[in-house]
Amino acid sequence: MNTHPSRLLLSDLRDACLDGAECLFDPELHDGPGDGEAIEHPHERAAREDIAKDICGTCPVRGACLEYAVRTMPERGIWAGLSAEEVAAVADLCADHEQPTGRAAYRDVA
Repeated sequence: MNTHPSRLLLSDLRDACLDGAECLFDPELHDGPGDGEAIEHPHERAAREDIAKDICGTCPVRGACLEYAVRTMPERGIWAGLSAEEVAAVADLCADHEQPTGRAAYRDVA
């Protein structure tokens, strides 16, 4: 990527973030059933999310994914090995510490 992530549009950042991402092989694993599909039992959701988090642990674009998630604050899914609620907590923590934007701000969290 020739352009720094902070200068990309969110749609472009998502595309750059996902290039080579492990979640591309099974997106439903990371995001759950789509709207209108069967309701997911809480135990099934927890098991699915645990597997998704394990896959994120070996993903080559985990840092970029976390950066994207903190910028966009997703409402659902697993991002860089974190749930949407955990991403919000990371964003709050980063804001509390007033760290600069960019990968360095998230290095110790991921």
